[in-house]
Amino acid sequence: MVQAPLLLALLFSWLIGGAEAPAPAAPPAPAEAVDASTNAAAELYEAICLEGELKESVFTACYKRMLRKGVAGQIIAIADMTQPSTAKRFYVLDLERKELLMRTYVAHGQGSGELMATHFSNREGSHQTSLGLYRVGAEIVSPKHGAALLLHGLEKGINCQAEKREVIMHGADYVGESFIREHGRLGRSWGCPAVSRADMPRMLELLADGGLLYVHG
Repeated sequence: MVQAPLLLALLFSWLIGGAEAPAPAAPPAPAEAVDASTNAAAELYEAICLEGELKESVFTACYKRMLRKGVAGQIIAIADMTQPSTAKRFYVLDLERKELLMRTYVAHGQGSGELMATHFSNREGSHQTSLGLYRVGAEIVSPKHGAALLLHGLEKGINCQAEKREVIMHGADYVGESFIREHGRLGRSWGCPAVSRADMPRMLELLADGGLLYVHG
């Protein structure tokens, strides 16, 4: 007669031996496919030869914003507000011809900061720069600034108050190297992406009635 302890041992051994082997660990999931829009942006960035000029992450953000909003344009200006106002942080690109047409200075709003733009707003009276994508409208004559460009904010809650706030692209005496030498930074607007008076005629030529503007921050 098998003693109880031995019987238990045999039963335990049988249960272990008869149990199914654990399933092998699932192989790691394949790396997520690279977003097609990221690939397209990278190819265009390389074709325009922007390395060393504009950060690829900024260009990619702009490209994806255009796709998301379903807008297209041949000429687009990018204001990279992550750079100080002493840098030439305003880029005008021809996406069809794959050319960097201009790189120059642009001012930010006085409510956004001094040397660096650190605060952004869509609110009237904030005197801050609004981020996001804009359609550049018609040339106008501003009583205060002269020849200027209307800006139509395309992003609800981000820059949709541009027209109400009278945010326009215009020339200003406080944008340029002489002002930087004297003050250590550019002057500031009330939220408008102001450029130098010398650059404004070229902006009118390139961007009026159909160009795009992307403000990154």
